[in-house]
Amino acid sequence: MTSNTSVVAKASNRRVLGASLVGTAVEFYDFYIYATAAALVFPALFFPKSSDSAQLLQSYATFAVAFFARPVGAAVFGHFGDRIGRKSTLVASLMMMGVSTFLIAFLPTYAMVGWVAPFLLCLLRFGQGFGLGGEWGGAALLAVENAPPGWRARFGMFPQLGAPSGFIAANGLFLILGLVLTSEDFLAWGWRLPFLASAILVGVGLWVRLRIGETPSFQKVLTDEAPSHVPMAEVFKRHPGALLGGTFAAVACFAIFYLSTAFALGYGTTTLGYSRETFLQVQLGAIVFLAAGIIAAGYAADASSARRVLMAGCLGTLAVGAAMAAMMGSGSLLLIWAWLSLALFVMGFVYGPLGAFLPSLFPARVRYTGASMVFNVGGIIGGGLTPVIAQTLANGGGLAPVGGYLAAAGAVSFLGLLMLRRSYSD
Repeated sequence: MTSNTSVVAKASNRRVLGASLVGTAVEFYDFYIYATAAALVFPALFFPKSSDSAQLLQSYATFAVAFFARPVGAAVFGHFGDRIGRKSTLVASLMMMGVSTFLIAFLPTYAMVGWVAPFLLCLLRFGQGFGLGGEWGGAALLAVENAPPGWRARFGMFPQLGAPSGFIAANGLFLILGLVLTSEDFLAWGWRLPFLASAILVGVGLWVRLRIGETPSFQKVLTDEAPSHVPMAEVFKRHPGALLGGTFAAVACFAIFYLSTAFALGYGTTTLGYSRETFLQVQLGAIVFLAAGIIAAGYAADASSARRVLMAGCLGTLAVGAAMAAMMGSGSLLLIWAWLSLALFVMGFVYGPLGAFLPSLFPARVRYTGASMVFNVGGIIGGGLTPVIAQTLANGGGLAPVGGYLAAAGAVSFLGLLMLRRSYSD
């Protein structure tokens, strides 16, 4: 009997971890194909002709729209996730993200309809951010609320592994298209294919998520007490310290990611003069270090504590920022790859443990709302305007101030972590 129970539990855990990983991989694929297109093709296709730098800045501005939509999605999906359950809310967030991404494939360009083109792009970008606002918190809860004792960080790292998985799928597809299509065909219609392909991935994600049940922690809330009537109000009233500290704690991971991906891709293919295919290959070679960092941090966090590992990652972020100008601006593709690899490995330590750490700041009755809000508001501060700010800093003073900006993000997260002590283990 015990053996059969153990087998059933292991099978259930595999389904849960698979659902948390696959769903976030799809979400990050959707989110990152936009980031890649924003750096490579949207400047020329969706904005009036001007300087390359001005068009790139306008494109990055539409990229930021989703970050301001994410807290709105976190509030809406968090409300229902804390009141009716994690599973159905996760399915709805995935659908919202998938539909918004799929429709981008059919958008007219600026040459066709003028200002309507960037308006529609911003509208669908808002939809992407709205869906992702409810995605991460639910996926993290799905993992950690099913974790056996002593395994919270290792279970919590699975939704975090969706980031490198989605990145590899997105960049890999753009790389393949760049290699098999001419530049003219890629700009004319090839860039639309990754957005069309998202429909297939969303279908896989929905199939996986519809096969799982509710988490034990949410079932306990339903058994022991009534769900919170207004989770957002309860979070602000009873957990302001967790809300503020958790938001700051999430800043560094967003800054590292979007500086080493979206900004680096735009900078590398314009200022540094590398071809799109070359730089995409360099980034694909570096992203495996993000996965390695997430896994290493997950094991370290269970052996020590998620907070300590996150603080160590923040100190590493300071070093990565200090090395940025020398390595990224070296003129050596090998050193550029080394900096990207180092940055993404360090990101694993400021990102991987967040899957277990941020949910632990809030009790189960408001955990979906609380974890989603701190993660996504931290995304605005650390990632929303980062490509725009970094490009502006680079235009004025090169990479040194961009590295300083990254170091400052690490310091903000370190201070946020110093503020946080209490945690919930239910």
